[in-house]
Amino acid sequence: MKGTFPTHKFRELRTPFYYYDTELLRETLAAVTGEIARYENYKVHYAIKSNANPKLLSIIRESGLGADCVSGGEIRAAVKAGFPAGKIVFAGVGKADWEINLALDYDIFCFNVESLPELDVINELAKAKDKTARVAFRINPDVGAHTHANITTGLAENKFGISMQDMDRVVDAALEMSHIQFVGLHFHIGSQILDMGDFVALCNRINELQDRLEARHIRIDHINVGGGLGIDYRHPNRQPVPDFKSYFATYAKNLRLRPHQTLHFEPGRAITGQCGSLISRVLYVKQGTNKQFAILDAGFTDLIRPALYQAYHKIENITSEEATETYDVVGPICESSDVFGKAIDLNKVHRGDFVALRSAGAYGEIMASGYNCRELPQGYTSDELV
Repeated sequence: MKGTFPTHKFRELRTPFYYYDTELLRETLAAVTGEIARYENYKVHYAIKSNANPKLLSIIRESGLGADCVSGGEIRAAVKAGFPAGKIVFAGVGKADWEINLALDYDIFCFNVESLPELDVINELAKAKDKTARVAFRINPDVGAHTHANITTGLAENKFGISMQDMDRVVDAALEMSHIQFVGLHFHIGSQILDMGDFVALCNRINELQDRLEARHIRIDHINVGGGLGIDYRHPNRQPVPDFKSYFATYAKNLRLRPHQTLHFEPGRAITGQCGSLISRVLYVKQGTNKQFAILDAGFTDLIRPALYQAYHKIENITSEEATETYDVVGPICESSDVFGKAIDLNKVHRGDFVALRSAGAYGEIMASGYNCRELPQGYTSDELV
């Protein structure tokens, strides 16, 4: 089944562009807030890196979620969208001094710290401002996730985080620093995870680490388990809203959270992934020797995931209802990797047809580039195109 799109409105717009179904976004946010309401100590911070479109950020902020940022620019975007500083967390393996100072000036809730050298710098900068920085340590739990290697982040050999064997040393250092307040532990094992067993494994590891710290009479007030919940790229209409019920219940069942503790989550893709589609026009239909090509005006400058991750996006001809034919769907970029899909069955394609690349609301518009001196794609919401 195809998605539903206001194609009569699309004719007025320059392609390629991103189209966001805000009704679906609000339905997704309602599912999140409805589920966490079951647990009085659960907090959700939306991962802005997945999509920073200001119109979407405003809707997400209205739902009551906080923000997970990985750059100074994202902190500014969150504040501009109205997210309270007290709901902003700041992660990232390479925080620049100006970014740390910005976060200190806003008095954000917490820094997710990824190394001892970073902790030293935060302490020095906080001291210069006569402030105290709240920090959680991102620990690598050495838990593998069933996902693409490029988006697995919880192994011992990843660049992210602090190894488990170094945890005690870093915690001890923090407790000795005059301008650091150690408030918790942070974890993130990867993205696009659909196997709840991966999150169970993370819970088991956190339980071990908590017991280890408590044996030393060290109290932790906050546990942050990151994000990672995936979406159904192959069948976006079958499950447009991810299974948040099972996701949160997995942690409730397997994580031994103490009564005084707050559990934080940082979903991104699961919030915005399904509500967005990249809309493109067909420039040419080219007949090759053994195959035919649908050449779009969108390329990997607009949606890089297929070229970067070999990611799958469902592709639909939303103009034609003719019988299906098989195409390689490609873009106009002067690179052989500018391919969205090979041997894709589409309703017969004609020049000027609209093609939708589905489930592109996360890591789509935000990763667009100006390679080949191309203009960045615009983003439009269904609220605007009524």
